[in-house]
Amino acid sequence: MTRKPTLLTMIGVLIGSGVAVGACGSGAGPSGGSDTTSGPAPAPSPPSPPSSTAPRDRAYHPVIDPAKFSNRVTNRYLPLPVGTTLVYEGTRDGRPQRDEVVITKETRVILGVRCTVVRDTVTSNGALVEKTTDWYAQSAVGDVWYFGEATGEYTNGNLTSTKGSWEAGVDTAQPGVVMKAHPTPGDSYRQEYRPGEAEDMAKVLRTTATVKVPVGRFTNVVVTDDTDPLNPDKADHKSYAPGVGLVLADRVRSGHPEHIALTERRG
Repeated sequence: MTRKPTLLTMIGVLIGSGVAVGACGSGAGPSGGSDTTSGPAPAPSPPSPPSSTAPRDRAYHPVIDPAKFSNRVTNRYLPLPVGTTLVYEGTRDGRPQRDEVVITKETRVILGVRCTVVRDTVTSNGALVEKTTDWYAQSAVGDVWYFGEATGEYTNGNLTSTKGSWEAGVDTAQPGVVMKAHPTPGDSYRQEYRPGEAEDMAKVLRTTATVKVPVGRFTNVVVTDDTDPLNPDKADHKSYAPGVGLVLADRVRSGHPEHIALTERRG
């Protein structure tokens, strides 16, 4: 598990993103969410009791200025062009896994920020495993921010869990950074924050990797080490290619080996 950033480190990351840092409030804020879709997005699950093992970071409370964000995500390492479909294939626990990611023209307003809606569907041998709706926006300096997700796990076609769902501004949840405009080895940042429910972190390992996947060979790839304080035995290495985005993900630590690679890009 990577070392958590200090308060000074987090302030540096957020100021570099053009976002101020304020004191954390004690109550939940309004969601302010609205979709341009014909139907509402799945609601985040009810608040869960905070984990007794994961520390609360009361100092983490980015103050979001909607005027400094856009739903047009053009970050070099995580572009989200509307109409694009990315297909990943691999295995989890030895079983085949297929992950289809669709960058939709839909938007959702969260904390006053208009976010791009991305839909992610995971199947195994044709059976639905997980469906997730993610909300992203880009700051004025080019960092990609994550404003939440509505996720559902399925067994035999039936919804069995919505654990991990969260929306910035609801139940003390805060947005996080999923890709910086200019990543540098050693950078560490929160990707999401809903205490006891969603606390993923990332640390940049290198920015000059070479990666080969079914769709091609890429250089100057950014590799991150993604960890979860709520599940300290899990760690993923994710590779982001310039102009493409995520091309490879490997679970490097946990009892559930997982590997996926980009096999198709449309749109």
